[in-house]
Amino acid sequence: MDMTDLKTRGLVIVGCGKMGSAMLKGWLANGLAPSSVTVIAPRPSAWLQSVEGLRLNAMPDTPPAMVMLGVKPQIMPDVMPDVARFAGGQTLFLTVAAGLPIAFYEAALGARTPLVRAMPNTPSAIGRGITAIVGNGAADEADLDLCERLLGAVGQVVRLEGESQMNAVAAVSGSGPAYVFHLIETLAAAGEAEGLPADMALKLAKATVGGAGALAEESDMLPSELRVQVTSKGGTTAEALKVLMDAQTGFAPLLKRAVRANINRSEELAK
Repeated sequence: MDMTDLKTRGLVIVGCGKMGSAMLKGWLANGLAPSSVTVIAPRPSAWLQSVEGLRLNAMPDTPPAMVMLGVKPQIMPDVMPDVARFAGGQTLFLTVAAGLPIAFYEAALGARTPLVRAMPNTPSAIGRGITAIVGNGAADEADLDLCERLLGAVGQVVRLEGESQMNAVAAVSGSGPAYVFHLIETLAAAGEAEGLPADMALKLAKATVGGAGALAEESDMLPSELRVQVTSKGGTTAEALKVLMDAQTGFAPLLKRAVRANINRSEELAK
């Protein structure tokens, strides 16, 4: 399946919140006609309602090229009967819902239905996300290529070797923004505790974390090499890093425990 098929037979988006809307804006900007898109959303945003030619809340009679499932995981069981009419192989399904394994969808759609499971993260809403994808046995290389191209509208895309890696992806990049937001909170609080005004401390923390992240992405150097560049031997940064890199209480063991707790919970919920 390719973009020509998508433009001809159409795309159905079931659930179109902030992330789904960000994706749709990217696709429309890249040449997908609104008339090729159907959005199923009980409470469509003002933006969705303003897109001329977009079809709202009316399922097509014939199988579309793709159905993207963007509703919350707890709502997905209610949605599956409405889209099961397109199961069987003519329609590619793309799901961006967290936590639900491929087996859940195959139970409703059948194993012959091509399906790609994707795990985007919240920075996708501003085009700075990263998404991991994996297909079921019925999804071929062209299906994965199409999903990678579409999801590339909101950031980077990586392909997993197997679905077994998805929980680790969720723990690192899916939940990762929350860890970074907490780092910003705590860094600002530490600055405030040392006498900085609260608004200044927060501004410094946000710009520092955001800038360092951008530098790490754009640089050809490893993060460890960038860290060494900032650290003068025997200086103030080195003294702080002694605390942060402590083998027992520093960042490394703390984040390993956090990621493992995340994965453990994912495994519990899957059961």
